[in-house]
Amino acid sequence: MHKVIIDESASRIRERLTKIKRKILVLSNKGGVGKSSAALSFAALLHAGGNKVGLLDIDMHGPSMAKMAGVEGRAPESDGKSIRPVEIKPGFTLMSMGSFLPESRKPVIWRGPMKMNVVKQFLADVVWGELDYLIIDSPPGTGDEPLTICQLIPCLSGGIIVTTGQDVALLDSMKAVNFLKALSIPVLGVLENMAAFKCPHCAKDINLFKAGSGAAAAKELGVPFLGSVPFDPAMVEAADRGEIFALTRKESDTVKALESAVEKVIKGFV
Repeated sequence: MHKVIIDESASRIRERLTKIKRKILVLSNKGGVGKSSAALSFAALLHAGGNKVGLLDIDMHGPSMAKMAGVEGRAPESDGKSIRPVEIKPGFTLMSMGSFLPESRKPVIWRGPMKMNVVKQFLADVVWGELDYLIIDSPPGTGDEPLTICQLIPCLSGGIIVTTGQDVALLDSMKAVNFLKALSIPVLGVLENMAAFKCPHCAKDINLFKAGSGAAAAKELGVPFLGSVPFDPAMVEAADRGEIFALTRKESDTVKALESAVEKVIKGFV
């Protein structure tokens, strides 16, 4: 009986995801590198480029995507058999555990099996419809959630590794790259986040972390380097307001760097 349930679930996942052209996993092996902000920015910029985009947040313990996308408190619709993701904009939808929590401060206290069941349900029961891209924001690490995604999604298009320039983060990003390689998932590139910060007083660049480390790590690992994204405090404030910075501050050097990274990913598929 257990095998039949697994087979039925796998069949529903294949059926749901066949209408999605490209499925991209965004991950890091270390928290605090701005991975979720990068995932939201990628999804928003792809949508702004004329694509239909879904954003799947599989961080069960710290689901912040609903708040950052400005749809906190809006629950997905369900008929008891299927779930419709929350619409951020027409053609841009989100599924996140954060949309189901009655209280934003209430913790999700689950062991691995429960989390895996929810990830499986997000894939099998959510009606994404026809999408050009599904961006999957994974919690830090190479454990249950990203491993489940890699094993359940047929033909995962690839993964993007988000890191910062410090040695500890780069070491962890190398582990994330090797995680994808071990599972035969294409590495779409390494993104060095929160790089130089422009001083508001003298306009000089201040390197919050080591400069150029992300490019060096990507070269050493033999994977694409997607660029360095400058740190902008206004991006933090925008996320707290539920405002998608990549769409409202197009003149920002941070957004320009993210746009360049998105273009590199798209060109990698051609």
